[in-house]
Amino acid sequence: MRSHYCGQVTAELLGQEVKLAGWVHRRRDHGGVIFIDLRDREGLVQVVIAPEQQTAFANAESVRSEYVVQVKGHVRQRPQGTTNPHLHNGDIEVAATELTILNRSDPLPFPIDDTYHDVGEETRLHYRYLDIRRPEMLERLKTRAKVGRYLRHYLDTHGFVDVETPFLTRATPEGARDYLVPSRTRPGSFFALPQSPQQFKQLLMMSGVDRYYQIVRCFRDEDLRADRQPEFTQLDIETSFLDEYEIQAIMEDMIRGLFNEVLGVTLPNPFPRMTYAEAMRRFGSDKPDLRIPLELVDIGDLLRDVEFKVFADVAKDPQGRIAALRVPGGATLSRKEIDDYTRYISVFGARGLAYIKINAEGKEGLQSPILKFLPDEVVASILERTQANVGDIIFFGADKATTVNESLGALRLKIGHDRGLVEEAWRILWVVDFPMFEKGEGRIFACHHPFTSPKASTVDEFLQHDPLHVLARAYDMVLNGSEIGGGSVRINSSEMQKAVFRLLNISEEEAEEKFGHLLTAMKFGCPPHGGIAFGLDRLVMLITGATSIRDVIAFPKTQTASCPLMDAPSTVEPEQLIELGIRVVKTKE
Repeated sequence: MRSHYCGQVTAELLGQEVKLAGWVHRRRDHGGVIFIDLRDREGLVQVVIAPEQQTAFANAESVRSEYVVQVKGHVRQRPQGTTNPHLHNGDIEVAATELTILNRSDPLPFPIDDTYHDVGEETRLHYRYLDIRRPEMLERLKTRAKVGRYLRHYLDTHGFVDVETPFLTRATPEGARDYLVPSRTRPGSFFALPQSPQQFKQLLMMSGVDRYYQIVRCFRDEDLRADRQPEFTQLDIETSFLDEYEIQAIMEDMIRGLFNEVLGVTLPNPFPRMTYAEAMRRFGSDKPDLRIPLELVDIGDLLRDVEFKVFADVAKDPQGRIAALRVPGGATLSRKEIDDYTRYISVFGARGLAYIKINAEGKEGLQSPILKFLPDEVVASILERTQANVGDIIFFGADKATTVNESLGALRLKIGHDRGLVEEAWRILWVVDFPMFEKGEGRIFACHHPFTSPKASTVDEFLQHDPLHVLARAYDMVLNGSEIGGGSVRINSSEMQKAVFRLLNISEEEAEEKFGHLLTAMKFGCPPHGGIAFGLDRLVMLITGATSIRDVIAFPKTQTASCPLMDAPSTVEPEQLIELGIRVVKTKE
């Protein structure tokens, strides 16, 4: 039905006959000559239909936007002064000899063109097939395919084997709710959709596969954000007989090649490395955005002996932190803007936002509600440590360290974006030396997952330390403030794995029930192994400049985990529930 895609018709085809098929992007009637911008997935081309071509002209008179048409004609140079510099083929057009209407279109619920239109997301997702016709959306999906193609090729040529793992498996504690699938053949029992193929890929290492990868769908029943979906795609990787540094070197090489291939961007070699402790101290986040030149500075030691109890009590608390955030030029911030920032960080548990403005040299140039509570020498030390200058503002956070990190870390990002401080660059790094465990609700939890190896060579060495001070052989790859990949060296000893389970308050009976298959496999010659998983949706979102992963997924869910296009989830027939032995309990809305 066609000889070329529309976007492939260029000056190289001058004088040749082409046959095209696509959608009518625009139709213009200029004094008896009809112009049609014909669009397909590869781009646009201008088609000209003259009155002399009677049948084609009659058909062209009746076409409207999004009609599906076939065009036959000759490629020619556009007349002087009518070229379109915004199109890569804006110097040519197709003089049509035939135009056939293949299908008509009703008026659209929203325009499909290159201009921004404020269309609600629910409407876009309800008519997702129309939304994807937009050139911007098509380009994102094509970029996603290019990213996947490169990653597969790289891993294939570096000895990795593509292995599929099951979607129907059993529930395991991975930090989020499972999606459950009832079993018809075993009433009362349920499969779980995998949150990740973690255990399967470890078992593949024990099977001798040596290097595994899979671009795989994963499922988590959790509250959604711009970079979260209930079903998402990750590039899952596992290796045997490599330590963390060797794994990281391969992954760096892969990501450097990807960015060079897709964007023509050169990433650093090697990637910078930063410990978790340093990241939290300087940026209040384990995924620091290094494009923003603002840092947190500890000042608790300067405030231990002040009479101002709000600061002094926190400074003496081993779990507390007092940090300062200097904003160059921030003295121009109005009281309303400061109040807005105070409300913003309250979401993260902060009870207030103290500040000092440096309006001029000397004590008289300082402006702050807290100055009367602080001795002059303490204020001078704070200004010196934060390297504050005239025109700056210093914000303070004083609370539990976790609250200060979350609130000032978020404030750092918001101020960076609000004040245009974000560098136009790709800033990538490894964050390493994560804590093995974190404390919460009367017990400890694994910071990554319970299969991560501690930085200890024996069980005795591991158990002799306070669990909260044990570091993990874990590593995250962070790009422009987003974690794009996370991995670790795994435990390959059943005794070490059991010791970790005990610390996580998982009894021997529960461990045997949920992980017996893994513990048994470890007894039969389990090699040292480790891996990483990349969030493919998030990676493509960053590469394409999209603001949400929903814009790089063909058919995503809304923030309420529903699909407006298919009207899912939906109710099912009572007979199906009876067959599964399930009764639906109605609840109040």
